[in-house]
Amino acid sequence: MPRTDAEDTPPTPPTSSTPSTARTARTARTVTDALQPRNLLLIGMLGIGLATAGDWTGLLWGLLGAVCAGFIPAGYIEWRKKRGAWGDRHVVDRTKRAPIFFVILGSIGVGSAVMVLGHAPGGILAAMLALWAMTIGLLAVNTVWKISVDAAVASAVVALMAAAHSPWWLSAYLMTAAVCWSRVALRYHSVAQTVAGTALGAVTSVGFLFV
Repeated sequence: MPRTDAEDTPPTPPTSSTPSTARTARTARTVTDALQPRNLLLIGMLGIGLATAGDWTGLLWGLLGAVCAGFIPAGYIEWRKKRGAWGDRHVVDRTKRAPIFFVILGSIGVGSAVMVLGHAPGGILAAMLALWAMTIGLLAVNTVWKISVDAAVASAVVALMAAAHSPWWLSAYLMTAAVCWSRVALRYHSVAQTVAGTALGAVTSVGFLFV
């Protein structure tokens, strides 16, 4: 009989028997909701688009990237949630996550094609391809282990912003650390799963530096 991965089962909410525990849970929930992938991708892609285009047109390309990489997948998750397929956006069951990754890959692929046809700046296209490569990695790992998508996106956005603007943006990895903490505090992921997601997001963003 194959082993059941306990980390694929819905997490047991942190107990709120003490005021401090309840505050920790509320803080973690606020952090994970505020810094969810679609929000970070909106900020990151707009910033990368502006940096690589050098004028306001970069904001339009960045918005396209954010829609394709973040908002379309988030909309798909919301649609499936309303149909009763998933409890919430976190999709805690690893075995049900594959369709999301395929939607992300297709959406980023279409967005990248539009960028190529529209002669978008090379930097924003490179960022899209980095996110596409990251999603391939997430999909591959997810077949055997529930790696953290939130941590991967938070890491990728920081790495891409540092490459597009200034190394000082690497200090924003404190934000990535906050995302990782919230995922562990809410018991959606283990520490190892958030560390792996952070590493994958950073590694797949390195290609941006060569554009």
